[in-house]
Amino acid sequence: MNSAAYYRKSVVLLIVISTIIRAYVAATLELGNDEVYYRLFALYPDWSHFDHPLMVGLTIQLFSFNLLLDSEFFIRLGPLVLGAVNIWIIYRIGSIIKNERTGFFAALLYTASIYAFVITGIFILPDTPQSFFWLLSTLLILQSVVSCPNLPNARLKMFQMGIVTGLAILSKYTSIFLWAGALLYIVVYNRAWLKSKWLYYALAATAVISLPILIWNIRYDFISFAYHGERVDMLGYTLNADYFLTELVGEFFYNNPINFILILITLIVIARKKLDLNKTYLRSILLVSLPLVALIVTFSLFRRTLPHWTAPAYTTLLVLVAAWLDQITGNKTKRVPMAIIASLSLMLLVIVLGFGQINYGWINFKSLEEKFGIIADDPSLDMFGFDQAGRDFAQIVEKDRSNGLMSGESILVGNFWFPLANFDYYAASPIGMKSYGIGRLDQIHKYAWINRINGGFSEGMDAYYLTTSRDYRSPYGNIDQYFEEILPPDTINIYRKNVVAKHVFVYRLRHLNKIPEDELRKK
Repeated sequence: MNSAAYYRKSVVLLIVISTIIRAYVAATLELGNDEVYYRLFALYPDWSHFDHPLMVGLTIQLFSFNLLLDSEFFIRLGPLVLGAVNIWIIYRIGSIIKNERTGFFAALLYTASIYAFVITGIFILPDTPQSFFWLLSTLLILQSVVSCPNLPNARLKMFQMGIVTGLAILSKYTSIFLWAGALLYIVVYNRAWLKSKWLYYALAATAVISLPILIWNIRYDFISFAYHGERVDMLGYTLNADYFLTELVGEFFYNNPINFILILITLIVIARKKLDLNKTYLRSILLVSLPLVALIVTFSLFRRTLPHWTAPAYTTLLVLVAAWLDQITGNKTKRVPMAIIASLSLMLLVIVLGFGQINYGWINFKSLEEKFGIIADDPSLDMFGFDQAGRDFAQIVEKDRSNGLMSGESILVGNFWFPLANFDYYAASPIGMKSYGIGRLDQIHKYAWINRINGGFSEGMDAYYLTTSRDYRSPYGNIDQYFEEILPPDTINIYRKNVVAKHVFVYRLRHLNKIPEDELRKK
């Protein structure tokens, strides 16, 4: 078997093994806070949404057959499929810029990324479709922007890149950096494209595909742009070292610490001009990747940012790491570098420990707090116990209705999009109960629209309000003003390994006597 066939076969095997592992985890873990929220994008589709464009909802609709199959596995089927395809795409990118071994190394490094394997490969988030379209756009950039615009194939790839980048923007706004990188390359290194109509066809394709975002924002007074603009507005803010360090530490762990270090080493090698790689490919990859990282890191000096915002750029840089590892590895060997083995091992350890902690609570955080006197929070409880709570809640509701304590048309209310979306999916939806949000738009997000779709509030409504001991939010002081009375709560104990891990409090809110203000009327 020649080397090219060997590496292709190895990548296919990697895809199969990766997908099996990810599928098992996806099928056996409860949905996280963000996932149950983005399910609402599929349940209530629109041209766009308050906090993100429409693609994450479309992805869920496509792979769950429009939520006909509404289990955790099918809601997450998109990440499983797209994650598998992504491994092949990054292999193709590595093969194009250097050789098949570089592609194979890139595929291994991508699989070792916590962002790629878990965040976009198991969980359904806007980053899931973005990661697919981002990598595909990068591949098309390498096949078009660096080439002569007179070549028919380069023109076709340019137009395809415009389409795919538009779809990436429909996933997350930060995908605009794909065009930023491509245009920077054209302006600096390949100005011949500026005279080609195919460049403008591609830009037009991106603009047309992105129109749903503009149409929706015009309808709602550019509310989404204003929301995200406020998150990154630096005017009037002072330097904040905590935000900056949080961003760097997050990038370090999200991308796998070993991968992160390898990327830094590779960038140093590039700065010293020691990487043996075609300059056209090197420049285009750097221009697609580094501007996004630089901008988000700059924002983090003043505002709170999230580490996964830069992750598409880091995954793109992995192909340069792969090229460097190929360069320093013996030409005839098919052995995988120890750095990659270590990175994959760390990824496997994270999966095992994370899965075990969520389902079995291997680490006793309460014990740590008692022994060492530190505040120890168990974040794994965000993905555990809502299914239990839902089953017990159904029994409470049935008993309340039979006793006449609560109306048969009772609703579920919440004053924040999470855990309202969690209880919506695991508690309210299974028994046919509607869910409403009461609060400011920046608190309830999509529920401002869902309130309208559900018919709005009406006087006399009874409602349930659920909150957890881990993230307790009292109904008093905000929601209570809308109801005649709130009854003392029932407590649902959530067990993990036969030990109470947290509590869910079930409040009964009787007789709505004041209609909550429609937040969308302010827009």
